[in-house]
Amino acid sequence: MADYKAPLRDMRFVLNEVFEADKLWSSLAGLQGAVDTETAEAILDECGKIASQVLAPINREGDEVGSTWNDGQVTAAPGFKEAYQTYVEAGLNGLGGNPDFGGMGMPKTLVGQVEEMIQGANMSFGLAPMLTAGACLSINAHGSQELKEKYLPNLYSGQWAGAMDLTEPHAGTDLGIIRTKATPNADGSFDVTGTKIFITWGEHDMAENIVHLVLAKTPDAPAGPKGISMFLVPKFLVNDDGSLGERNTMGCGSIEHKMGIKGSATCVMNYDGAKGWLVGEENKGLAAMFTMMNYERLGVGIQGLGAAEASYQNAVEYARDRLQSRAPTGAVNKDKAADPIIVHPDVRRMLLTQKAFTEGSRAFSTYVAKWLDIAKFTDNEDDRKHADAMLALLTPIAKAFLTDAALESAIAGQQVFGGHGFIREWGQEQYVRDIRITQIYEGTNGIQALDLMGRKVVANNGAFYRLFEQDVNDFIASHEGNEAASEFIEPLKAALENLTDLTQWVIDQAQKDANEVGAASVEYLHVFGYTALAYMWAKMALVAQGKDGEAFYKGKVATSRFYFKRLLPRYIGLTAAVRGGAEPLFELDDELFETA
Repeated sequence: MADYKAPLRDMRFVLNEVFEADKLWSSLAGLQGAVDTETAEAILDECGKIASQVLAPINREGDEVGSTWNDGQVTAAPGFKEAYQTYVEAGLNGLGGNPDFGGMGMPKTLVGQVEEMIQGANMSFGLAPMLTAGACLSINAHGSQELKEKYLPNLYSGQWAGAMDLTEPHAGTDLGIIRTKATPNADGSFDVTGTKIFITWGEHDMAENIVHLVLAKTPDAPAGPKGISMFLVPKFLVNDDGSLGERNTMGCGSIEHKMGIKGSATCVMNYDGAKGWLVGEENKGLAAMFTMMNYERLGVGIQGLGAAEASYQNAVEYARDRLQSRAPTGAVNKDKAADPIIVHPDVRRMLLTQKAFTEGSRAFSTYVAKWLDIAKFTDNEDDRKHADAMLALLTPIAKAFLTDAALESAIAGQQVFGGHGFIREWGQEQYVRDIRITQIYEGTNGIQALDLMGRKVVANNGAFYRLFEQDVNDFIASHEGNEAASEFIEPLKAALENLTDLTQWVIDQAQKDANEVGAASVEYLHVFGYTALAYMWAKMALVAQGKDGEAFYKGKVATSRFYFKRLLPRYIGLTAAVRGGAEPLFELDDELFETA
């Protein structure tokens, strides 16, 4: 099994050469003086060391042993508590946090690279700082000054951890039907009562306190999603002087036995009149939740990307070492009984599919992070509105397409190993199991596709889409007349024109039949995803074309050619599926879905 190596060379290429991050950061008023290339390099290097030397070595044991539950107490997997201390002592926990409360205020374009390394080295571990960051985002955006001062410094330092408590046994996607209640007290606090499930790292021993953000309804709340409020409910109550007080009346009833991410604790949390404090306005809990959703859903896409990168590294090393058969063109290793399997066309197809998806996804996640940075740090209101619209459009693609591509990539990596990919020894099957959850949580990929198609495209008659279309067309126009660029620009142009036509087709069909939105959504998101990655690969290829000699740049151009010739054409079949319409989905009567 290959040792995980942080892909720092490619990260630097994406940040510095493709997106010119130093220019972006210096152009944003809210980032003035906060970050430069030298600072970014130091952060990336330090995180790379922690990822490869501390987190990756405990990933397999975390999967095999897992977190354990005993009488309400959860003990993290072996080595996790010590790794957590190393991580927080390096200052990485508050990397993107508000500097007014002890965070470092770094941009998402940089933080996203750090997240990928952590997730690639050990996804189960990486969920802990990811959930803390999400909780911090909501508290910072919606919490009172008192809550911010009381909780954010210790969350950013890692002394305390965060958790998000949304789902209930009967309420997953439809949060409007949650039953958890919050009863007001005379002192301004609330008593929270109810049960939440699937709470990642809801209980553990890595931090001295865990701050839960819990969705609940007050007694007179309106029905449905308009009646949801968010409450901060700490595991241990916090005294006025900042010290920890008594244990809150809440606990972990059990932890789930899962297909993957076994090193993390997925908890059933029970609240029995636990003290909580309102975050934001009453009945505005969904707004507080969605503040962190753009970041969290991009973070899930990055999770899939990170694990797919680890699978790719493992597969490449194996393909170079494993000897089986001879190359179709004749023996390569004539002094050995067989050639390494990397000489075989199908193995190269699988490895290049992994490489193209992983590196394309890294560029796309950075592209989305760029819009997050503009939305957060610009002082230009028009730029902020533009960035917000782009984020609304691109976030479901970042979550769903990147995780779908990640699973395909990891399965390809497993397939490279043949039978060895199916057994524990080589580690490939863990990546498949771990990545699978990324398609499910933070809103299933089907829900992401429905959000994209329904809310972000059809509902505004394609207004958000036209912003993306213009961005890509501006790039295409900037290379007009560049003959060397045509092998990438022309297929990108064709894919974009197809996506534009398809977008309008679905908008038109939806006026006639409401089912057309859901019928088109998943395949449409994939058409969009393949087109978006084509945009990324064209950008990368044209940067690399201008560099002479270095093997890294030759590899970029070659992988781009593979993407355009072997992966991008998938959009043609997907487009035909969308145009197949909703009718075939409803021709079969419900009772004809036989079970025997």
